[in-house]
Amino acid sequence: MKLIWMTFLGLLFAPVLAAAELGDDGLHKADWMRDTFKDLREDLGDANAEGKRLAVFMEQRGCIYCTKMHEEVFSRAEVSDYIRDNFFVVQLNLHGDTEVIDFDGEVLTEKAAARKWGLLFTPSILFMPEDVPEDKTAQSAAVAMMPGAFGVGTTLDMFTWVNEKRYELDSEEDFQRYHARRIQERQNGSTD
Repeated sequence: MKLIWMTFLGLLFAPVLAAAELGDDGLHKADWMRDTFKDLREDLGDANAEGKRLAVFMEQRGCIYCTKMHEEVFSRAEVSDYIRDNFFVVQLNLHGDTEVIDFDGEVLTEKAAARKWGLLFTPSILFMPEDVPEDKTAQSAAVAMMPGAFGVGTTLDMFTWVNEKRYELDSEEDFQRYHARRIQERQNGSTD
């Protein structure tokens, strides 16, 4: 009984950071998000120079699912620390007018980029490879996309799966199988 109570208290008081503040554009601003010129080729070069993976977050003002992710998932130390240590994050606004330069060289507004890439829902996260051919768009080059709000385990597993380049591995463990295995390992108390 004591172990159950201690586990409950541990979960209740797990390290949680303050939720990201809202910027002037109404989007949540986490300290691990980069303020760039939104030239994706340049951002990819900067990410590579830091030994990190580029992730493009598409969010929008008033998005309840974006708020959920920032308040309940990205505010968790294990998630925010992992993102900060391994990813170069560029945030875009689904309805924004800031110019973005896509990997194929096209200059367009954030909202036009969202349409071009077929992103309809927020949050959506595009995970980029370390090298993108000049004829590719962000959407066509992405090694994975996380469409929507998910819990801590799923989010951390997706970021880990991308960071470890498991999409390249010559095995049958796609993300769904990887995630199922990780869930089982967490339930068994093994996270190695």
